[in-house]
Amino acid sequence: MDAFLNQAFAGLSMASILLMVALGLAIIYGAMGVINLAHGEFVMLGAYSAWLLQTYLGLGILVALPVVFLMVALVGLLVERGVVRWLYHRPLDTILATWGVAILLQQMVRSVIGPESRYVAGPSILDGNLVLGGVVMSNYRIFLIFFSLAVVAATWFLLKRSEFGTKLRAVIQNKEISECYGIRADRVYALAFAYGAGLAGMAGALITPLVSVTPTMGTYLVVDAFLVVIVGGVGSLLGTVAAAGLVGEATAMFSMLMNDTIGRIAVLLAIIFLIRFKPMGLFPDKVRR
Repeated sequence: MDAFLNQAFAGLSMASILLMVALGLAIIYGAMGVINLAHGEFVMLGAYSAWLLQTYLGLGILVALPVVFLMVALVGLLVERGVVRWLYHRPLDTILATWGVAILLQQMVRSVIGPESRYVAGPSILDGNLVLGGVVMSNYRIFLIFFSLAVVAATWFLLKRSEFGTKLRAVIQNKEISECYGIRADRVYALAFAYGAGLAGMAGALITPLVSVTPTMGTYLVVDAFLVVIVGGVGSLLGTVAAAGLVGEATAMFSMLMNDTIGRIAVLLAIIFLIRFKPMGLFPDKVRR
């Protein structure tokens, strides 16, 4: 039982990182219909940004988070303005273009920083563990869980209670009529894309104490993030939260019972089975487009 509970906690902390990555992807894919294959590279840029800020400026992860968010959001804004904005309503072209952007970003990091693995120290204030019975919970992983929930709450407020969120929902429902009322749809799209990229960058920075930083680290996360968005329901904030928890916990449990490879295969088969009966996801978006 102790081993089961420890693995459940590990799955929950994994789900918290996956949630932040998928949240940005859900905004970009759900609101704008863009299949962004470069989203994993935004995670990677966030990780390298955290490494650079810690190595050369001495900034810890917690202090560097706002800077990382802004840096990666700026990159996302440049990608949207330079590439994606010309390819709306052309999904195949968008897939190819963002795939090219992903390769470009990876090669730029390899050329400028190098292909070697980098390591980032976790915040000293969160060193140690919390022990409850036989369950050993890392303080840093506990922080990740609560921080991801805070990000979800902030995103909900942005989308549901702010002027920007109102404009974004209007553009999603009818872009042409929204523009007739003076809403700059292109600006709304650009800011939404930048926000989603910034969330991915923060997720990349937060995961650095747990994994090594490499140019390809985001490739594996973005696959799981797409699975979360599809299972939860495209454009559904609640669905993204629920699906991130399910995928994270299922991956952890199957990996404990079998091994990592077979565990991932089992999760994929379970998702295929779920999509067969719930093709729109667990919580499909009911917004008319």
